[in-house]
Amino acid sequence: MKLADVLQSKGPEVHTIRSDASLQDVVQLLVQHNCGSLLVVDNGELSGIITERDILQAADVAQRPLVSCLVRDHLSANLLVGKPDDTVADALGWMTEHRIRHLPIVRQEELVGIVSIGDLVKAQHDRLSMENHYLKNYIQG
Repeated sequence: MKLADVLQSKGPEVHTIRSDASLQDVVQLLVQHNCGSLLVVDNGELSGIITERDILQAADVAQRPLVSCLVRDHLSANLLVGKPDDTVADALGWMTEHRIRHLPIVRQEELVGIVSIGDLVKAQHDRLSMENHYLKNYIQG
C-alpha cells in the first residue's frame, strides 16, 4: 500500500499557518481543526511544521504569553517528507525511527497532503483485516 492510497481515502486537506503568526494563533487553529500539527507555509513554500509538542516546549522556555511568541521561533524546520509512491510500511518505519507523528507528502516540491501515524496504522489495520477475511473465506470455502 502506498501513501497515495492513504491520501486518496483520507483526503488532501492540509491545515497551514504562516511563520509570522503567533503561537496563540496556532493553538486556536489546532483546536478549531481538532488536529495535532500545522504545516508552516510562507509564499507557497513549506517552511516547517508546528506541533502540540512545540507549543508545550515554547510555553515552558519562553515564560511569556503565547500571543507574543512567533511560529518562526518555535517550528521544526528540518522536515522529513514522504512521496506519494512511498509505502506505508516504509513511512511507519521512518516515523518511528525519527519519533514524529506527522509526515508531509510532497510531489515534485509541491505539498499534496499530510498523514499521521494514526492514519498509517489505520490503513495497515484495514488492509490486514481485509486479507484475513479473504484468507478465512478461501480456507473455509
